[in-house]
Amino acid sequence: MTRKLYYEDCHLRQFTATVTGCNPTENGWQITLDATAFYPEGGGQACDLGTLGNIRVLDVREQDDQVIHLCDAPLTVGETVTGILDWDRRFDLMQQHSGEHILSGLVNQKYGFHNAGFHVGKEVMEIDFDGMIPPEDIPLLEEQANRVVWQNLPIHCHIPDPEALAGATYRSKRALPWPVRLVQIPDTDSCACCGVHVARTGEVGLIKILSWTKFHQGVRLELVCGKRAWDYLQQVFFQNRQISQALSAKPLETAGAVKKLQDTLAEEKFRSTGLQKQVFANIAKDYVNQKNVLHFADGLEPGQVRELADAIAQSCSGWAAVFSPREGGYSYCLASREEDLRQLGKAMTTALNGRGGGKPNFQQGTVSADETAIRHFFEQTASHG
Repeated sequence: MTRKLYYEDCHLRQFTATVTGCNPTENGWQITLDATAFYPEGGGQACDLGTLGNIRVLDVREQDDQVIHLCDAPLTVGETVTGILDWDRRFDLMQQHSGEHILSGLVNQKYGFHNAGFHVGKEVMEIDFDGMIPPEDIPLLEEQANRVVWQNLPIHCHIPDPEALAGATYRSKRALPWPVRLVQIPDTDSCACCGVHVARTGEVGLIKILSWTKFHQGVRLELVCGKRAWDYLQQVFFQNRQISQALSAKPLETAGAVKKLQDTLAEEKFRSTGLQKQVFANIAKDYVNQKNVLHFADGLEPGQVRELADAIAQSCSGWAAVFSPREGGYSYCLASREEDLRQLGKAMTTALNGRGGGKPNFQQGTVSADETAIRHFFEQTASHG
């Protein structure tokens, strides 16, 4: 049985222990110690990493009361070794996990909902609740969670005796037999949990909820705590400062400045659309009473290619084929007032290595061919038509 130092002192970063076992595996060596501060993966919390002596700890698991350290080299059974945790990783995980308890406890108190699962990812943490938290409640919920942090309340982790456990109220996904380890935060949460937590809520630092989404019959919240929250807000600050400088707006007035810019762009787009229609109409005039038209135009988006083809089709007596250069070929649109263009479109995409489709009198897509090949195809089509 391994003595679990991580439960005795959550801030223990370095320790000494005796090697009790070392077995080779395909992925490294499984090493056991008489005591360890390395937390094994469990309770939704990832394992600790670090070093034992001069070798790296790659993974930590618990099996039959033994904590097994997967390492990249062997150690000698009976030797004394110094373990050093990757403290930045451990403290980050404790901040996330303790922050999750604060938020889950408040949700349970206010709505009666339960934490149906949580995952601490590399960048953010996700918590799933089994009920629908109104999105408009999120700002207040976040404020309440941070008030718990600011109170710097003690986080009490312990295993009560069977009698005390029988009378205890705590969150759990299922009924649990004794022994049960409880993690308790005054007036906030009491939960069965085997994870490692900070000693006081103040160490969580900050809780920031990033998103709210419907998930099954409840909601999923995405959030960050502690240094992750600080890092996230630093990035937001620097990006907002760049926007502030670009728009010559104060940092707290960038949203209004962006809205003003969007309104200006919308007006310009409306004006340019009108000018574009005039340009397309003038181009179409050049093809009045012509039969079939092949037209090349630079710099058009697919929607503009279609609009120009439609304008020309209204002027000519046959079909209009408009092509505009794109990376690796051309965007195209075939348009006609009455003629069914599906056969022409299929023949063209086959000959010009293209793809597309649409309605009988509108065929649109792309081809991977140059202008010479495109002109050659339509010359052949005309000669056979």
